[in-house]
Amino acid sequence: MSKEKFLKAYANLPEPEREQVIAVIDDKTYSWNVAYEEISNDTKLGEKILKKIKALGLI
Repeated sequence: MSKEKFLKAYANLPEPEREQVIAVIDDKTYSWNVAYEEISNDTKLGEKILKKIKALGLI
């Protein structure tokens, strides 16, 4: 469910916004674009990013 919400939100973002930081995991910042790649490929980092942005109420 969260993955689908993220993908829908990402699809509706303007191009410049996709470069903005969406999450900080282990002191590293991740943009919407990086998050998209990780979440789309079902990586462990993608799972962490999804949990973080869900906790922040972004999706």
